[in-house]
Amino acid sequence: MDYRKLGRTDLSVSAIVLGTMTWGQQNTEAEGHAQLDYALDRGVNFIDTAEIYSIPPRAETQGSTERIIGSWLAARKNRDKVILATKVSGRSESPYLRPDAEGTRLDRKNIEYAIDGSLKRLQTDYVDLYQLHWPDRPLPLFGAGGTIYRAPPKVDEIPIEETLEALADLVKAGKIRHIALSNETSWGVARFLSAAEKGHGPRVVSIQNAYNLINRTFEIGLAEFATREHVGLLAYSPLAQGYLTGKYQNGARPAGARTTLFERGQRYEKPGVTQAIDAYLALAKEIGVSPAKLALAFVTSRPFVTSNIIGATTMAQLQEDLDSVEVTITPEIEARIDEIHQLHSNPAP
Repeated sequence: MDYRKLGRTDLSVSAIVLGTMTWGQQNTEAEGHAQLDYALDRGVNFIDTAEIYSIPPRAETQGSTERIIGSWLAARKNRDKVILATKVSGRSESPYLRPDAEGTRLDRKNIEYAIDGSLKRLQTDYVDLYQLHWPDRPLPLFGAGGTIYRAPPKVDEIPIEETLEALADLVKAGKIRHIALSNETSWGVARFLSAAEKGHGPRVVSIQNAYNLINRTFEIGLAEFATREHVGLLAYSPLAQGYLTGKYQNGARPAGARTTLFERGQRYEKPGVTQAIDAYLALAKEIGVSPAKLALAFVTSRPFVTSNIIGATTMAQLQEDLDSVEVTITPEIEARIDEIHQLHSNPAP
C-alpha cells in the first residue's frame, strides 16, 4: 500500500480509502466490521463516512454507518490506528437531520449539532478530517445538470467566512483535526483558501469529488488547485457506482446491485455512457486485467489524487478493489485510455 500526505498536514494516508456508505442498508454491522478488519490488514488506514449515511438517505437509517464504525472502534480499541473522516451535510430541506425538522445549513448551530452527533455515534472524541459534504450555496449536485453553470436563485447563503470560523472553533476544541470540502467547485476552493489566508479559519486539506474514467471533469480547473495548493482529491465513485465493471451493460440488473435495488444510477445512464464503458471494457480485456482493477488503478495513479475511495458490498469485491494497487498504469496504457477519453469525453459528469 502506498501512503501519501494529506494536504500540508503531517498525516500519511493510504492511497485507498475504505468507503462505507452501504453499511446499514446493503451491509450489516457484522459485514461492516469484517470489511474494516480486512482493509486494515491490507494496509488501509483511512476510513470515510458521513452523518447522512447509509445511502440512499432515509430517516430510519441516518447515522447507521457511523454507528457501525463506532462499535468497531470500541470493540477493537484501535482508534489510533486509523484516520477517520466524516462529513456535515450542506444546504438541504431534509426534515430528519436536525431537531424540529429544520433544514441543514453550514452555519455554526448546524455544524456544532452535526459534529456532536457524529462523535457520539463514532464513539470517539475527535475526527481527523471533517468535510463539508456539499456547499451551502445552490449548485447542480451529484450529476444533476452536468457541468453547466446557471445563475442560482437568490437564497440566504451562509458566508464561507462564517462556516470557516465555526470549523476553526471545533479545531480549537479538539473535536476535529483538519477540514475539507466535497462536491465543490474551483470557485469554492479558491474562496475557502482565500478566507483561510485572511485569518478566518483553518486551510482545507482535501476535496472529495466524483472522479472516474467517464467523469474526468475534476481535471478541468480543480486538478490545478489540487496540485499547486496541496488540496488533494479524495476520489469518490471511481467505478462510477459499479457501471465501469460492466455489470449493468445491455440493461442488465444483477440481483442485489445498487441500481437494481434503488434505481439511483441516473448519473451513469446518460447518452454516450454505454459506448464509453464498452471501450474501456475492451481495453481491460486486451491488457488482461479486470475492468474494476483498470478503472481503480487509473484513478489511484493520478498525481492530483491523494486517496481513492472504494466501496464494496461483498468481501470478494473488496479484495478485488484492493488488489487494484498491484496494477500499473504504464505510459502505453495511459495513452490508450486518453484515446478513448478523446472520443468519449466525460459522458457522465
